[in-house]
Amino acid sequence: MNANTVFGAATGVGSLPGTDAREAAKTATGSFEDFPFLPELPARGPGADMIGRTAGLLVELYARVEPSGWRLGDRPGRDTRRARSWLGEDLDALEEFTQEYEGPLKVQAVGPWTLAAALELRNGESALSDPGACRDLAASLAEGLRLHLAEVRARIPGARLVLQLDEPALTAVLRGQVRTASGYRTHRAVDRQLVEATLREVMGVHADGPVAVHSCAPDVPFALLRRAGAAAVSFDFSLLTERDEDAIGEAVEGGTRLFVGVVPGTDAALSDPAGSVMGVRTLWRRLGLRPGLLAESVTVTPSCGLAGASPGYARQALAHCVRAARSLADNPE
Repeated sequence: MNANTVFGAATGVGSLPGTDAREAAKTATGSFEDFPFLPELPARGPGADMIGRTAGLLVELYARVEPSGWRLGDRPGRDTRRARSWLGEDLDALEEFTQEYEGPLKVQAVGPWTLAAALELRNGESALSDPGACRDLAASLAEGLRLHLAEVRARIPGARLVLQLDEPALTAVLRGQVRTASGYRTHRAVDRQLVEATLREVMGVHADGPVAVHSCAPDVPFALLRRAGAAAVSFDFSLLTERDEDAIGEAVEGGTRLFVGVVPGTDAALSDPAGSVMGVRTLWRRLGLRPGLLAESVTVTPSCGLAGASPGYARQALAHCVRAARSLADNPE
């Protein structure tokens, strides 16, 4: 199977500005005819943000909004209902604009470690402080994702689903940099093997399709994500350092797809599309990778979600991703 039939040459990260589900679905499907995504609209408020939205997917675990953030509780409340209602609205809109669509379609959810870092237990500490809570959270998330993917498949039967797990806090979890509730200490680093095993468990719910892991933080753990089963890694290209280059080369040679975030996520002057991917071409040459591999290995995206952009810029940025991907395919050298 051609890699592009699994992924597509360009797509969005997840969030878009505004509060109109139909407008967002129209933008996500109209911009990317061969790799649309299910948009997220955090401007609607708590429950539409990435943590609240994923908390709404959990099975037999519920979260509510407290002044300090999202906190786990015993029963579904107004915040859970709101999150589920908005997700339903978004799915209705996406279904409307993907009638008879056949091809890759991306849905996003927060991964188990960023969720554990963000959700509070009753005592106000993050779930990350309790290994048992982390286990329960991962199991609940896995079950919720299984149901969510089944619903999307039922609504858009021709789509080949790509599951994206958002893990911006993953590096902080691995390094023991997530702060406690007091802010004076940090939670201890989680063992790398446990992090990998938990990610593998959650990715396993989509065994019949590819999973991408997204992080727009520095020092993305490429090798760990690949071992855990990620078919693609999504990252902010501007944050790469020389330290990452060997891991990138190994990923490409191992068949891992790179979702390279090269278009700014907030309003900025955009260079010509070829200029946006010049750094990717340069990296390719430096690593001694075959130019022909570029189109097979790279999906062009914004550097992060577009929730903080103006609606006009968001549409412009997504169109720019498509043109930049075409430039890579047409002129790999």
